[in-house]
Amino acid sequence: MIRPLPKNLDRDRPSKRSVTVAGHPTSLSLEAEFWFYLREIAAERSQTLNELLTEIDARRDRRGLSSAARVFVLDYLGEYVNRLGSPSPDDGKT
Repeated sequence: MIRPLPKNLDRDRPSKRSVTVAGHPTSLSLEAEFWFYLREIAAERSQTLNELLTEIDARRDRRGLSSAARVFVLDYLGEYVNRLGSPSPDDGKT
């Protein structure tokens, strides 16, 4: 289950972090909210952050990795909200 954003998150500006993507060290600059949700999504999928970023990197077209990561988080959270709001098969409707 993905948790809501913590209230004490430092939201001043993007932060740059060192990561390993497809076995290669690189750095990525993202806002704290995106770092938080990337970690949440990776944990939900039983992946490391580097594994998730490698997957995002492999799927991106000409978009930069930071942009691709942001779009991935937005898409994932949109699908997550839809799953939460979708009626289950056994919700009594026939």
